[in-house]
Amino acid sequence: MPIHDVVILPGGELAADVAAQIESKVSSTVGIKVQQIPMSKPRQFKAVLVGDGDDAALSSLAKPTTLAVFVVQTIENESPPEEAGACVRFFKRKTHPASLLADKVQFAVLGLGDSNLLLDRQHTSAKDCNQVAQSLDGRFEALGGTRFVARGEADERTGLTEVEPWIDALVGKLKD
Repeated sequence: MPIHDVVILPGGELAADVAAQIESKVSSTVGIKVQQIPMSKPRQFKAVLVGDGDDAALSSLAKPTTLAVFVVQTIENESPPEEAGACVRFFKRKTHPASLLADKVQFAVLGLGDSNLLLDRQHTSAKDCNQVAQSLDGRFEALGGTRFVARGEADERTGLTEVEPWIDALVGKLKD
């Protein structure tokens, strides 16, 4: 199913910078309407993702032709930054039906971590410092969501070199 709208949900300061990169590239390359909604705005992200809210314009985006791109940091102790906390807690609720995201938006998740914070390990990689992204990605699937592209995981220690190829893959699939 073709994508008509892209909503980027950044969670964290670094995530907001990367979200701006994604918005710029998608807008200029694919020509799809893109908007950003911070993960710290529960009323707005619930409207877009599950059609739950008073804002009819945002609620109308809760359909399979909308792509929700989550860009989320993992900080110390495998926790989300404060800006992402509301969204992460919302999706971790055990009371959600398994079909919460079925026939709603498609999703993509990009995790941003820093393996420098994992001083107790000798060998670390992006996989070791992106627990919030891993958790959200799995939870979206468990709630009936449709993954648009494979989860991306980037590590600040390596200069976030994984970000650009992930954005390119996202844009490439949007062009198809």
